[in-house]
Amino acid sequence: MSRLKDRVAVITGAGRGIGKAIAERFAAEGAKVAVISRTEANSISAADAINAAHPGSAKPYAVDVADAAAVLALGKQIVADFGTVDILVNNAGVTRDGLALRMSDEDWDVVLDTNLKGAFNMLKAVQRQILKSKCGRIINISSVVGLIGNAGQCNYAASKAGLIGFSKSLAREFAGRAVTVNAIAPGFIATDMTNELNEAQKEGVLKNIPLGSFGEAVDIANAAAFLASDEARYITGQTLAVDGGMVM
Repeated sequence: MSRLKDRVAVITGAGRGIGKAIAERFAAEGAKVAVISRTEANSISAADAINAAHPGSAKPYAVDVADAAAVLALGKQIVADFGTVDILVNNAGVTRDGLALRMSDEDWDVVLDTNLKGAFNMLKAVQRQILKSKCGRIINISSVVGLIGNAGQCNYAASKAGLIGFSKSLAREFAGRAVTVNAIAPGFIATDMTNELNEAQKEGVLKNIPLGSFGEAVDIANAAAFLASDEARYITGQTLAVDGGMVM
């Protein structure tokens, strides 16, 4: 696998779960990967694991994507380290679930600032390099919740729906430079987040998944690798639901 050979990919939320799986897959496809996590320990651990399998492929970075100034500084450091950026994957995300009637301003702001504004902050940090790239790709990790909503997650759903609109608008703005911008909407993927569900909750979710099982992080990584590759050069402004058939 070498579809991303010599390309530089910046991936947020890459310390674990879906982001880590994407970083691992990109490295396997030949990319150099900037592994970004809010937690330094997680970014180092993920980068070490990637480098063990693909020596010299990954560098770890720690930042809160909601901190615009810190993200701009990080972007400069990544460009200094790698020389360029070809691919941006905005995957960093948080949840602060609760019914709207009782949701605090803080819980709303934290989720929107991380999930949506964080993607905007990352874009500003590396957009000049991506626009200069001959193979520029931006992939925003949304959610099926952004497509269909979910009780108790109005903040999360708003942030993920916002990413879809963000992707479509960017796709139109960047098309003149042959940069594609797409979103992936994962369904229920086996991660630390879904592991917190009890058995009754899991059974309830599975009833709404035609394929009858949770997805795996590698399923999202496979979709991201395709959208980042030359094979997807004529796909832009789209939202790919990887959800076992939940949304169709």
